[in-house]
Amino acid sequence: MAAPEGLGAVLGEGGITVAVVSKTAERIFFCAFDENGEREVSRVPLSGRDGNIHFAFIPGIGAGARYGLRADGPYDPKKGLWFDPAKLLVDPYATRLDRPFAYRPELAAARHAAIDTAPMVPKAIVSAGPPALAAGGRPPPRSIYEIAVKAFTKLHPAVPEPLRGTVAGLAHPAAIEHLVKLGVDTVELLPIAAWIDERHLPPLGLSNAWGYNPVALLAPDPRLAPGGLAEVRAAVAALHAAGIGVVLDVVFNHTGESDVLGPTLSLRGLDNLLYYRHAGDAAQLINDTGCGNTLAAERPEVVRLIADAMRHWAEQTGVDGFRLDLGATLGRMPSGFTRDAPLFAAVAADPLLSRLTMIAEPWDVGPNGYQLGNFPAGWREWNDRFRDDVRRFWRGDGSVAALATRLAGSSDVFEHRDRRPSASVNFLAAHDGFTLNDLVSYSGKHNERNGEQNRDGTADNFSWNHGVEGASREPHVEEARRADLRALLATLFVARGTPMLTAGDEFRRTQGGNNNAYAQDNETTWLDWAKADTALTDFAARAIALRKSHPALSADAFLTGGPVDAAVIPDVAWLHPGGRQMVVADWQGEGRVLGMALYRRAEDGEPDRVAIWFNSAVHPVEAWLPEARAGRRWQARLNSSAGAVDPGPAPEGRVLL
Repeated sequence: MAAPEGLGAVLGEGGITVAVVSKTAERIFFCAFDENGEREVSRVPLSGRDGNIHFAFIPGIGAGARYGLRADGPYDPKKGLWFDPAKLLVDPYATRLDRPFAYRPELAAARHAAIDTAPMVPKAIVSAGPPALAAGGRPPPRSIYEIAVKAFTKLHPAVPEPLRGTVAGLAHPAAIEHLVKLGVDTVELLPIAAWIDERHLPPLGLSNAWGYNPVALLAPDPRLAPGGLAEVRAAVAALHAAGIGVVLDVVFNHTGESDVLGPTLSLRGLDNLLYYRHAGDAAQLINDTGCGNTLAAERPEVVRLIADAMRHWAEQTGVDGFRLDLGATLGRMPSGFTRDAPLFAAVAADPLLSRLTMIAEPWDVGPNGYQLGNFPAGWREWNDRFRDDVRRFWRGDGSVAALATRLAGSSDVFEHRDRRPSASVNFLAAHDGFTLNDLVSYSGKHNERNGEQNRDGTADNFSWNHGVEGASREPHVEEARRADLRALLATLFVARGTPMLTAGDEFRRTQGGNNNAYAQDNETTWLDWAKADTALTDFAARAIALRKSHPALSADAFLTGGPVDAAVIPDVAWLHPGGRQMVVADWQGEGRVLGMALYRRAEDGEPDRVAIWFNSAVHPVEAWLPEARAGRRWQARLNSSAGAVDPGPAPEGRVLL
């Protein structure tokens, strides 16, 4: 008998067809539960087998039924075999769960303990699902706004309390109004797939705030989307109606089953050796992710699971793309990373996935795990070199040469294999690390509340505090910080590439110096709308609008210094404060002042020129603008040292930086 086409529990006439992949399991059982998901009412073996697919048709099971799986086979953890029929397992293809995951030590008990974990494990819910959407029709992102769903609206006073902290809250008009006012065209949502807390967090009274510890890759977490996929679908539709695309941050590099001391919840119990990577000793899990295990994304069964998960989210919710956490892990083969990895090939060959935005976090913690610039054509990548070089320039110990390279589109990284500046996702702060405000307020990390004696989180922040560590009531310190924040935001939005801003950084969100706040599902990470710096938000919105209105700023082409058209005006002229173009000697050392004059023609043929000056020196500098064309004068549009300014002429072709 041939295996069914689809995996998971597929609703049909008179019952469901269940299909599960396991190479090593001897028997797999479908376990039906009562309507409350508390009492197991039947247990049916998946008696059919076709290769590695175990399957059966189970009559009398309809939409809304709650179920789990159990797998039996050899139990020998020293050989990587973890079969234990006392462990209730979540179907890897479950699309809805009846409750969130909650860590308990019993979930990791040995088989001889004979502890039935059914009372501790969420039950999957059989769902028919709506017809597939025609996903993939929106243009790729021009600007990205990274959002942790719960943190974004948990304290939002205009969002109704029952919706705060949920996907539905994100779709509320008050939340969307902020996005529209800011002017971003795409939101990137931190993971919303069902996750479990790391085992060390509950004893510390902490819980995971980011969701980067998934178990069920196709199911929304009930804490974020109590309405399931329908809630996500409605939120995406509301954002689309406002002109905003949606990218989901997804974690396909590891699962919350962690290392050998972790819980058995799904893939480990179904076939640990198949789904996870192991070293020569089958018991040794490879930990290229730093999270205890690594999904074997080079194997066809795992490639199918990942591709099916992305296709499912796109078809069922209408999202426009994905940001792949620790993307370097997904390109690993036994010989190392390759852009020709099976998962990347599967995405390129898929009629739907190939049309969606794909963004990689281009590193992991394994050997040769830094792969910035090495992903396939069409992919975008988080560019931490942009982050670090721009931070160092504004801190005062960087160089104008490094700054210019990042402003020009990071061609040293991306100008190869038919890639363009948009492949570079430029960011200065993200969910992981200092907030933008904390970047200019703390010289060092302050992660004591994470319970690891401040050992966690990177020490390489390139941050500065203006002489006061943390919050300050000194007016001169606060104004210096505001000026730096405006300068950082302006730099982000005048650089070639795809700019990304993290939610709240436009109004000075703070985490009190915590640069690894994954465990702070509390006021540390929840956006404090009552204390929002609206003036800074206005400045950020003005910078975004300026980028949109000037092709010279937003063009997706590397800056070369060569002529653009018959006008023989270069696409960029790098300027010395004296008004002349930079010469070789000017690029040496740690310069503090740089001018950038851009030229581009708009679609209607109208020439567009923009000049930007950058000054990280502690004292003002007078700089000359390039010679204006006949009949035209330079107009001031933005001034980070003084905040947003009304358009007006630049007197005598000079500016004070």
